[in-house]
Amino acid sequence: MNLHFLRPPGAGPERDFLARCLQCGQCAAVCPYGSIVMATGFNLLVAGTPQVFPGKVPCYLCMRCPPVCPSGALRPLAMEDVRMGRALLDRETCFTWQDTVICRSCFERCPLKGSAIELEGGIYPVITDKCAGCGLCEHVCPRRSITVSYTHLRAHETGRN
Repeated sequence: MNLHFLRPPGAGPERDFLARCLQCGQCAAVCPYGSIVMATGFNLLVAGTPQVFPGKVPCYLCMRCPPVCPSGALRPLAMEDVRMGRALLDRETCFTWQDTVICRSCFERCPLKGSAIELEGGIYPVITDKCAGCGLCEHVCPRRSITVSYTHLRAHETGRN
C-alpha cells in the first residue's frame, strides 16, 4: 500500500495495523503536540485511523501514544526502536553539503541526535539506518532538503542517502 503519511510510533505493517486499529482516537487525544490526526474521507479502511504529516507537525517521539492504544495496533517500544519511515537527505540542495553555510538544524533537532543523524567529518549530516522516520528533520530543514520515505524503501537517486 502506498502511503502519503506516517503511522504513529509502534504501528506494525499496514495490513496488521488496519486489522487492529479501533479508530478510537485515544492516540491523537494523548499527543501533546497535535502530531497525530485522525484520517477522514470515504475509504472505510483508513478513515478514522491515526496519521502523522511531518511537513505540518512532525512526531516528537514522546512515546505517549502506544501505551494508550487499547487494541495493540500501536505497540509500546523504546524510542530507539521506532521505524515510522526513513528520512532522505538531498545533498544537492542541503546548505552544508553545498558548502553554502554550516547548517545543523536537522542534527540539532533530531530526537536521536548522534545516532539517527551523524555528522561526517564533524560537519556534513548523514542519515543512518537508526532513523526513526519521525519527520522532525524534514520539518526544520530550511532548504526542504529532507523528506521522509513513507514506504520504508531506500532511495536510489543520485545524491540522496
